[in-house]
Amino acid sequence: MAKATSGLQTTIWILTDPDQPELKIWGISGAERLRRVLVAAGIRADRIGGGPLAALQVQGGEVLIVRADYVFDERLIRALLDSPAAHNSVLFVPGSPQRAVAARVEARNREAALALLSGAETFQDNDSQAGLRGLAPGELVPAYNPALRKSAVPYVLPIQPQRLREIEAHLFRASYKGITDAVTKWVWPRPAQAVVRILARAGVRPNAVTGLSWLLVIGATWLFSLGAFGLGLLAAWLMTFLDTVDGKLARLSLTTSKLGHVLDHGLDLIHPPFWYLAWAAGLPGSAVWLGPALVITLLGYVLGRLLEGVFLLLFKMEIHSWRPIDAWFRTITARRNPNLILLSVASLGGRPDWGLVAVAVWTLCSLAFHSVRLLQACGQRWRGQPLQTWQESEPVG
Repeated sequence: MAKATSGLQTTIWILTDPDQPELKIWGISGAERLRRVLVAAGIRADRIGGGPLAALQVQGGEVLIVRADYVFDERLIRALLDSPAAHNSVLFVPGSPQRAVAARVEARNREAALALLSGAETFQDNDSQAGLRGLAPGELVPAYNPALRKSAVPYVLPIQPQRLREIEAHLFRASYKGITDAVTKWVWPRPAQAVVRILARAGVRPNAVTGLSWLLVIGATWLFSLGAFGLGLLAAWLMTFLDTVDGKLARLSLTTSKLGHVLDHGLDLIHPPFWYLAWAAGLPGSAVWLGPALVITLLGYVLGRLLEGVFLLLFKMEIHSWRPIDAWFRTITARRNPNLILLSVASLGGRPDWGLVAVAVWTLCSLAFHSVRLLQACGQRWRGQPLQTWQESEPVG
């Protein structure tokens, strides 16, 4: 049992049908997916039961029952556990008839909820079932997801043999951040989805992919320092691809961990300056402007990160999430991938030194843009106007 928000003891039950084949989405079954979501939400594994309705035995208190033949947006499961709105409610998928897929109810409403979940009865808005309230996914969870910087209606998808690829594609798109750089947003999704599918079915852990990324970062740094810019860029671009793969693999297989988070985000934060240093070290000659270009690039990177942190601290949202122009500029701002494009073009043109200069110039431009946006945000707050991301009020289809 797990403590619900209401303070009652809540029995957690994953509803399965032993007569139905076990279908896997991204390498795991619907029941196992629910267990992992519940554990990630703080429910101890030994307090999660499962099986057919006939096996469910509850002495008292609340019960949360979730059907394993559906794939749920993780936010819905957390809301069913924690939100007061979920008390004595049935989550249904809109349609004709409406299909009950989960319920969190007290003892007095248990039989009515079980009848709905079993399909013996259908939920009607004017139903007189004792105190039960029907909720659609969008009524329980808002569309805007700050963790992924995008708005999307929370999903509930039936797991059917003929729809497995469709469901996997939907979950992959749902796991992708809405605001990111141009390469990650438009180049990597299709190949990343194919690689994640292979790794998920093979049972490869995300931390193994992150570990390979660390090795590639070290390799690229070494190659840059030797002046082997072509091979170094190959290693660097492969690392950026794996940086997309490991995050999606973790979200889709529900195998995120604190260690993985530290390894992944720590690597993202610290490695770009070492690449710029190594690039400068590998350049032939010692043009007088290379030193200032390197200093501008390194200091600009640090100041840019600090500026983003200040914005987040002051306004409780990322600077790239404020208005559409900020989201657009995130696709090209002087972060790792856009800077790698500049270095790659310069290297292909036979002037890797110009690449470093281009990165320095673009770093200054990006820093200026974000500084102005921070000042504008401060001015808006000073005038008493609230700040919120435009995505919170953006209509979602």
